[in-house]
Amino acid sequence: MRVAGVMSGTSLDGVDVAIVDIIGEARFRTVATDGGPYPKAVRQALLGVSNTVTHVAAVSRLNFQLGEIYAQRVLRCCKKAGIDPKSVQLIGCHGQTIYHEGMKPVNTLQIGEAAVIAERTGIDVVSNFRERDIAAGGLGAPLVPLFDVLLFRHARIGRVALNLGGIGNITAIPAGADVDGVLAFDTGPANMVMDQLVTRYTRGLETYDRGGKIAAKGRVDVRLLDELLRDPYFKKAPPKTAGREQYGGEFLERMMLSGLEIEDLVATATAFTAETVAMAIRLAGKRLGAEFAELIVGGGGAKNACLMRMLGERTGLRVMDTAKFGVDSDFKEAIAFALLAYRMVRGRPGNVRRATGAAHPAVLGKLTRAGRF
Repeated sequence: MRVAGVMSGTSLDGVDVAIVDIIGEARFRTVATDGGPYPKAVRQALLGVSNTVTHVAAVSRLNFQLGEIYAQRVLRCCKKAGIDPKSVQLIGCHGQTIYHEGMKPVNTLQIGEAAVIAERTGIDVVSNFRERDIAAGGLGAPLVPLFDVLLFRHARIGRVALNLGGIGNITAIPAGADVDGVLAFDTGPANMVMDQLVTRYTRGLETYDRGGKIAAKGRVDVRLLDELLRDPYFKKAPPKTAGREQYGGEFLERMMLSGLEIEDLVATATAFTAETVAMAIRLAGKRLGAEFAELIVGGGGAKNACLMRMLGERTGLRVMDTAKFGVDSDFKEAIAFALLAYRMVRGRPGNVRRATGAAHPAVLGKLTRAGRF
C-alpha cells in the first residue's frame, strides 16, 4: 500500500511529508519526501495558541487552515516526485500539537482538519492517533517506538533509537528484544529550547542553530546546566511525556535571567539536551537490566554536529544517523506515522504499552473517508 505520512512537530519548524510503499509489518520503500517551514504568519499564530491562554476562534481557524496546508504539501510532494496522487491510497497525518498534558487527567489536542485534507486530495486520512492510547490509560506519547522496534532491533546488539524533534524521546531496545521487551519515553527538550533561544536573539531571522555553529562558539555554563538538570522530571520513572508546557516561554525566561551571551546560552542548552538523553539511557538500562552499544539518531537534531558530538561524549555509545538504515533523519517521524496509519486500516495496534503506559494494545487513529457519494 502506498501511504503518505505528514508530520509537524512541537518545534513548529514546519511540515514533513514522506510517501512510502509499505509491504507487510515492517518493510517499506521511501518513494518521495518533501519538507518546508510553515509560513511565518502561521507559525506565529501557532505559537499564539500553543500552551497558552487564547480564543477558541483562533484554534478553530487554524484547525481548518492547517488542513489546507497539509493537503497542499502532500500534493506538492507528489508533483515534485512525478507521482500521480491517485496512486496514494492513504494519508497518516499527526497534526499539530497545541497542547499535551502528560499528568492526570491526561489530555491532548492536535489540529489540522482531516476532512479538509481528504476533500482536497481525494485520499482517505487517518488522524488523531494519540487519543485512543490515552483512552486506554496511556499518556498518548511517544508513538514512534513501534517503528523503532520493527526497524532497529538486533539479535545481538543493544540499541537506543533517539528522536530529536522539539522534544526528545528514546526507545531502548535490548539485544533480541521484541515489542514487549523495550522501554520508551520522552527525555525532555531536544531542539525546543535551542530553537527558542536562536529565534529570540535573531528576532526571527533564524529559527534554529544551523549545524550547531552557534553552540560550537560558546561555552557551557556548568552552574546553569546543573540547575536545569535538577528538574524532577529527569528522575521520574517512565512512562512519562514532556511538551511545550514544560519547556516553553517560562523555561526560556528562566535561562535568560542568567545574563549569559547567546553563544553560551545555546551551548548550555545543547549540553542540556545531550545530558538529559544520557540520563534517560542510564535510567532505561537500569530498569531493563540491559546494556547498549549504539545510539541511532533521527529528527532535525541529527543535523546539529555539536549536539551529535556531545551525545557521543556524554553517552559513551557509538552514535549514528538513521540514514545508515535507509531512513532520512528529517523524515523519520513522517514515515512512522505512515506506518501507524497503515496499521490502523489493517486493524493492527500502534502503541507500545511500556512506552505510553496504556493498559492494552490499541488501534490508533480516526479514519476520514474521501470521495463523493
